[in-house]
Amino acid sequence: MSSAIGVVKKQIIVILLALAVGLAVGVPAGWATVRVVNTTPAVLREDLQEDYLRMAIDSFGVNRDPNLAVRRWDALGPAAASMFVRVQKNPAGTDPVVIIAFGEVIQAVKGSSLTESGPGAAAESVAPQTSPSAQSGRSLLIGSIAALVLVGAAAGLVLFRRLTGRRSASRISQPAGESFADPAQGQSKQTDFETLGVAPPITQNMTTYVVGDDLYDESFSIDTASGEFLGEYGVGVSETIGIGEPKKVAALEIWLFDKNDIKTATKVLMSAHAYGDPGIRSRLEAKGELIQIEPQKQIMLETETLQLLASVVDLQYGDGAMPELSYFERVTLELAIWRKTGR
Repeated sequence: MSSAIGVVKKQIIVILLALAVGLAVGVPAGWATVRVVNTTPAVLREDLQEDYLRMAIDSFGVNRDPNLAVRRWDALGPAAASMFVRVQKNPAGTDPVVIIAFGEVIQAVKGSSLTESGPGAAAESVAPQTSPSAQSGRSLLIGSIAALVLVGAAAGLVLFRRLTGRRSASRISQPAGESFADPAQGQSKQTDFETLGVAPPITQNMTTYVVGDDLYDESFSIDTASGEFLGEYGVGVSETIGIGEPKKVAALEIWLFDKNDIKTATKVLMSAHAYGDPGIRSRLEAKGELIQIEPQKQIMLETETLQLLASVVDLQYGDGAMPELSYFERVTLELAIWRKTGR
């Protein structure tokens, strides 16, 4: 009887040892085989995909690498177009000018408009290839990727803001009717459209670029008297020529964003020399209609529900060691916004 009990005890000990060895070897080995391969941001939730695209746009504002921009766009797969529309309609801290530039690069490469049936839908997206055992580890990996994306987006946005040094808020608070022009050159007053028989604009601002202002980049919000947000508009540097400091600006870019329109209207005001240079024109054509800037010239931008009238109030060319009429010494623009009739 005692011998039988001893045999049973030995069998139990053997079973327990086998179980311990199996756990010690099998569990680590099982975890080691959980691998997710070829994963892209296309597997993220929609809100994280939007954060990823904002990070890609902010990064593009710093490095302006079109190949990297396209790779990051393709990484989002079919969701890219809808995410871009969402970012465009609600910049929420993302620079609208950079959004426009990023979209133009994608549109130029993909060859179609940035709608939900455009490049995002056309871009080939391959579902992540995972082994059956990888399914159990996917949620953990996605959580880690999401955290890295959010941290990267925040860091990229901080870096971009520091590099661009935007001053839009201070310019928006400028009292109506007061000029941003150099007092030594005389003040430029805003147009009183009512005296011309024209309805007063929703919003109206003067802005001046002066040589040496290498970070020139203005944006203004469009809001009704009741506080309804309609969109944004602004102007910034589009092209420089030559080398050295300060930068020599040869073209300015005016843009109008309408919350009710998927496409942002853009026009490029070029110096006389830049307008006649085929190489410069080819670089800027993707940004919008090219216009040679002239004193007192008026330029109209239109979207689905808004109109922007830009008037060249003051224009002075630089006279350094560069081609004649090639870069701006100073440019003062008056920007006024109306709602389209019947809107």
